[in-house]
Amino acid sequence: MSEKKEYKVIGTRPIRHDGVDKVTGRALYGADFQTSGLLHGRILRSPHAHARIKSIDTSRAEAYPGVKAAVTAKDFPTVEDKVADLGESAVNLQDLQGNILANKKVLYKGHAVAAVAATDPHTAEEALELIDVEYEVLPPVLDVREAMKDDAPLLHENLKTSSMGETADTPSNIASHLQFKKGDIEKGFAEADVVVEQEFKTGTVHQGYIEPHNATAMYNADGQLTVWCSTQGAFTVREQLTELLQHPVSKVKVVPMEIGGGFGGKISVYLEPVAALLSMKAGRPVKILMNRAEVFESTGPTPASYIRVKIGANNDGRITAAEAYLAYEAGAYPGSPVGAGAMCIFSPYKIDNVLIDGYDVVVNKPKTNAYRAPGATNAAMAETVIDEICEKLEIDPLDFRIINGAKEGDSRPDGPVYSRIGFIETVEAAKEHPHYSTPLEGKHRGRGVASGFWFNVGLKSSVTINVNPDGTINLVEGSTDIGGTRASIAMQAAEVLGISAEAVNPTVVDTNSVGYTDVTGGSRTTFATGYAAYEAAQDVKRQMIERAAELWEVEAENVQFVDGVLSSTNGKAESISFKELAGQLREPVVGSGTVDPEGVGGAFATHIVDVEVDTDTGKVEILRYTATQDAGKAIHPSYVEGQIQGGVVQGIGWALNEEYIYNDKGEMTNASFLDYRMPTSLDLPMIDTVIVEVPNPGHPYGVRGVGEVPIVPPPAAIANAIYHAVGVRMKELPMSPGRILKRMGKI
Repeated sequence: MSEKKEYKVIGTRPIRHDGVDKVTGRALYGADFQTSGLLHGRILRSPHAHARIKSIDTSRAEAYPGVKAAVTAKDFPTVEDKVADLGESAVNLQDLQGNILANKKVLYKGHAVAAVAATDPHTAEEALELIDVEYEVLPPVLDVREAMKDDAPLLHENLKTSSMGETADTPSNIASHLQFKKGDIEKGFAEADVVVEQEFKTGTVHQGYIEPHNATAMYNADGQLTVWCSTQGAFTVREQLTELLQHPVSKVKVVPMEIGGGFGGKISVYLEPVAALLSMKAGRPVKILMNRAEVFESTGPTPASYIRVKIGANNDGRITAAEAYLAYEAGAYPGSPVGAGAMCIFSPYKIDNVLIDGYDVVVNKPKTNAYRAPGATNAAMAETVIDEICEKLEIDPLDFRIINGAKEGDSRPDGPVYSRIGFIETVEAAKEHPHYSTPLEGKHRGRGVASGFWFNVGLKSSVTINVNPDGTINLVEGSTDIGGTRASIAMQAAEVLGISAEAVNPTVVDTNSVGYTDVTGGSRTTFATGYAAYEAAQDVKRQMIERAAELWEVEAENVQFVDGVLSSTNGKAESISFKELAGQLREPVVGSGTVDPEGVGGAFATHIVDVEVDTDTGKVEILRYTATQDAGKAIHPSYVEGQIQGGVVQGIGWALNEEYIYNDKGEMTNASFLDYRMPTSLDLPMIDTVIVEVPNPGHPYGVRGVGEVPIVPPPAAIANAIYHAVGVRMKELPMSPGRILKRMGKI
């Protein structure tokens, strides 16, 4: 594959196909859905972080005027104690069901207990107060290290630690222990001239999507269940509903509405099964909307964590050994992204001797969910240890990364061997950028760098293409468009067919209207659904060649298709454009593509940040930020830049402001955008982006996913910059003003 290959569509910046509807307000989101006979649902949530449910009585609520149905966990059918694959993640069905409506215990404040459907939202809200629940309050455990202690309150009496194929004899809050080992760790540290070991603590952080969760369900008398919702994967919702309700998959249709952000938090279901149960009871469609407090308290944030990292290097600047201990909070049920964190923590580097231990631990907080490179941002705090080593060895931190950076043929600590990757190229791009060589002047200012990795995923995608008589095509796909993927997918089909991006009409459809497609997540959509679009376009191309051959009465092998023009190669001077031939078709041309690609190609990034610290208040100002990242091939550079900038901004939020704050009772005290402090445009400079293109050999156009790795380096880069500004190493996220002043000894 030539890195210099020229494309007609790929690499350009067309206007996104759904742009007009979204900026004019015509695009329909989940809360916009209306239908005749619509009921409104509301959910009663636990006021306690940990309690046994002694009884639930919904009779007074059901008798309230306007109330048409009420449900509790008892209305769910019994499901198996088994793990179901949901595309980007896997989940135990009993745990998932228990998270949607609590059964014997509530495990966090905000845990759903019961629900009602009424003729209007106000009546439904009033009816919640008539549901009688008797609790036996239990002590909560809110910190991962406290939860791991032998005498900690148990969330699940039947949960026993699974450790590398063995199951413990006694119950514990530690759901699982994993280990990755490579080489001889003791020998590696013995060879080191410098060894640095540090501990880190990170807070619970929410994805912060602007649109709250929503779902409308309609159950027909013929057994057909239709759900309209905001989701990152309509097929994943269908699979969860099928399993949780024990309802035939052929009788479940999910219609994805436009989505106002997700970042991983809109993969698991929360409202959809409840709306379905209410609709089944009431015989009418039911809509449920969350308010912002419910989103914070009752949906899946990223895990808080405790991490211990030890790295050794010799005087030549070569890493000789690295060791990590990662304990991640899973929330109320097992399933933190500690595995992904362990896979990513040392992956930018070639290290011969590695030992990584990861622990998945339940606590009395909402069940964690994916959030943009889940687990990797926590783990990347190890990059501050790299900075300490560079300081001790007096080596430039970017030169250190060039010495130790992973290349093609190197293996990750968890086993996989890299194909062609571009980590070194991102470091070189950062080093060559004017930002890195520009002097940083002024008091209490510092510059930091950090790198990050995300492995990306492939998974399944399907696309169909219909050719229209005017030379345009209708492209039907199943991937929710969160960041412009209608355009990036359409552009790959357009490139194959030699037509403009504007000649493609992409549509995201329901689960009955396209082949199975996994979630929009894992940085897979432009890669995998784009690959399916490429294959569907190749199918169309083949059929158009056959139609041209019939028209000219030649063999198909004597027709070539180049840049949207078909021509004869057997001596006849015949040619026709794609548009002209489309207008002469007597039979429809429909192409299809279904893929499950393996060559995903990991993504790397290297970031530079300048900060200024106010030593009186502890406030950190971001002065300048530059992110270099390997995109493989940027299909639509504007959207690649946007993904990088968005990830950086969220990473800055992790670094400086964002965290769940709990009191001793396990109550979140900042469950609003007023008190949960996310960065705004007033807090940030322009984020400079440098797109590095080292083509991924596993994709026809060299694409690598780009959406997740940009959130990984910012906290560590900012921590390094703070150190170079005021001389203190920050070890806890977020690095809020109070924590900075405390580390400086001022409070």
